[in-house]
Amino acid sequence: MDFNVDHFALFGLPKKFRTDPDLLDKRYREMQVLAHPDRYAGAGDAEKRVSMQWATRVNEAYQTLKNPLRRAAYLMLLAGKKLDVESNTAMPTEFLIEQMEWREAVAEARRACANTELEQFYHRVKQQMKCRYERLASLLDDKADTALAEDEVLRLMFLDKLVSEIDDALVALEA
Repeated sequence: MDFNVDHFALFGLPKKFRTDPDLLDKRYREMQVLAHPDRYAGAGDAEKRVSMQWATRVNEAYQTLKNPLRRAAYLMLLAGKKLDVESNTAMPTEFLIEQMEWREAVAEARRACANTELEQFYHRVKQQMKCRYERLASLLDDKADTALAEDEVLRLMFLDKLVSEIDDALVALEA
């Protein structure tokens, strides 16, 4: 086990945003079999520690590559661009206004117990996310444009949070 390889190399995958999720899952299961601590139950303490570190590394790499936003941020990090999500508030005004309007629409639909409206809104946001993920894939895989990709990742993070808020609202209304 080489602890210095990147997540993609760990699973024998190309460094691309567009990944084959089935192949990633398959390689993860293969690595888990090799790295699982139970396999080293009779080994010495040092080997047990290394197997635990290996299993942890495999799990962390898998969780990063499986999640598209985390995978994008990781690719950007590999390219030398660290996302500063917590302090980056430099979003275009029209996007910030749109976000406020969407949040208000979710809050209004929730107050009105409008499940159908929330569900329609959910599907609209998911469709927009799908388009943005396609653009992000193009920016990262085809153009290697981390500046524009950063903007897409920040927008997708907001949309992902908005989808969670809509989900929460729908669950609350069903209860």
